Amino acid sequence: MKELVEVIAKALAEHPDEVVVTEKKEGRTVRVQLGVAPSDMGKVIGKQGRIAKSIRALAKAGASLKDIRVEVDIDSNDELQGISSEPESAE
Repeated sequence: MKELVEVIAKALAEHPDEVVVTEKKEGRTVRVQLGVAPSDMGKVIGKQGRIAKSIRALAKAGASLKDIRVEVDIDSNDELQGISSEPESAE
């Protein structure tokens, strides 16, 4: 699923080198996190979220062939870095 989401996102993004996709397996569920440059968020989400819904639908269709569930989360790279980094110590 990671590869599918990555190919689609890189095709849509103005900065494909900043597209980051991670995959985490939790039982029969696969969580795919898509990170893009903040300037590309609109292109990846689309008007009223139509492109994001399409990306999720394609991922779910691919997952159904493997009898698994997939969840696709879309964030800007700035938000993903804030989540994955350790909390800063207060000095």
